[in-house]
Amino acid sequence: MRHSETVEVRGHIVDSLILAKVLDLIVDAGATYTVVDLDLGTSHVDPSAARIAITATDDKALDALLAELHPHGAHPVEAVDAVVAPAEAGGVLPDGFYATTNLPTEVRVGGRWVEVTRPEMDCTLVLASADGVDRAQAVPMHRVHSGDRVVVGRAGVRVRPLERPRGRSPFEFMTSEVSAEKPKALLVAQVAERIRAAKAGGGRLLAVPGPAVVHTGAGPHLATLVRDGWVDVVFSGNGFAVHDIESSLLGTSLGVSVSEETAAEGSHANHLRVINDVRRWGSIRAGVEDGRLQAGVMYECVRRDIPFVLGGSVRDDGPLPDVITDVVAAQDAMRRHLDGVAVALVLASTLHAVAVGNLLAAQVEVYCVDIHQAVVTKLADRGSQQALGIVTDVGLFLSELAGRLTG
Repeated sequence: MRHSETVEVRGHIVDSLILAKVLDLIVDAGATYTVVDLDLGTSHVDPSAARIAITATDDKALDALLAELHPHGAHPVEAVDAVVAPAEAGGVLPDGFYATTNLPTEVRVGGRWVEVTRPEMDCTLVLASADGVDRAQAVPMHRVHSGDRVVVGRAGVRVRPLERPRGRSPFEFMTSEVSAEKPKALLVAQVAERIRAAKAGGGRLLAVPGPAVVHTGAGPHLATLVRDGWVDVVFSGNGFAVHDIESSLLGTSLGVSVSEETAAEGSHANHLRVINDVRRWGSIRAGVEDGRLQAGVMYECVRRDIPFVLGGSVRDDGPLPDVITDVVAAQDAMRRHLDGVAVALVLASTLHAVAVGNLLAAQVEVYCVDIHQAVVTKLADRGSQQALGIVTDVGLFLSELAGRLTG
């Protein structure tokens, strides 16, 4: 006996190559297909739709194929309501729970589709009702409470895949794999253009800098972007904040002069002295308000009241009193500042790149800048398909970007 299902895929499925990808997956799985209906849009703004009858050898093969097609927006034509089951205990999900992607997602409840608020990958879907209105949320496992209505299986869940952006965009010509052999000046110019467009539309810019931003002498350029209102929120770790403050107070980064690239005797302990000073102040903000800290990225964040979240690591020295050492609490703190973020600049920060990438919805444009090619591919490898990798020195990138945005 052969087993069949008819699926439908909608949107800009031709020029975004979504339809071609769906058909390739069907063939690769050893199944067969028939395009039952194809409605092509007549212009770039018109969506298209296709209905595809799939035939597989057995239920197991068909189910596996449908699971693979799901994140590409191919869903059964006959829609049903989502299946839910109660969480058996706090932080414990029912068997077969739906694991989310960061793509725009909808859940069918009571015969109507409900948009999931701020989709996030590697969470589960929880349904709730308030004042007669159904709501669906992507909730991390540790925030699920006993008895929460958790979506089980893929039935009644649909996603919208990423589509090729229209208009002038760095993604338009960066169609090959990540490489160091790319036109950097042109790319930075287009990233600046995208940031301008996002800000003009009311979007927010998230900066995720690593310590190399300070080591390469780019700290003042990032500070300028914060000071001039381009950066709206900063996520980083203990290392970046310490070296940013060290460079401001002592002129060094990890003991090396940021202007002369020389290390004075005993300067290797400068970062510890800075941590000790900030701990004596009580917080970074206290140091700014008392006039002890008068420059740098952290200084500009405090002065302009730009929120920042510093997430801790097992390797941190100190740490600074502002660092959240509970990683789960740090994740939750970052989530609270993601509303409205349209663009994220991930600047030479491998660990925070992956952490932040996991939290961002697919609609957020992500530019990951690092001198190492392996780093800039990590986000896409881990599900952040919208991330554009830029292989270059982060100091040169920020210098060029700040020049284009601030003059």
